[in-house]
Amino acid sequence: MAVRKGNVTQEDLKSIKEEIIHQFHVISEGIISQVKQVAEGVVSVNEKLDRTRQELKSEIQETRQELLAAIKFSYAELDKQRLSKRIFLS
Repeated sequence: MAVRKGNVTQEDLKSIKEEIIHQFHVISEGIISQVKQVAEGVVSVNEKLDRTRQELKSEIQETRQELLAAIKFSYAELDKQRLSKRIFLS
């Protein structure tokens, strides 16, 4: 469209409108693409977070079992010592 002074015609306005619509579509396609990339990233991070959570939960459960076993063993040893002292003192 040539730049000219004076009145703007309907055809000029239609051309400007079409160019604005075209630019809007180009920009919106880019934004949609970027939003899709962000959404894919969020899904990926959520999956990784879920895996990490499960790993930590398993580690905590394993450690808990080990601690319970150690505590039971310690109490058993204390009971043996107490029983030995009772027998010795009797």
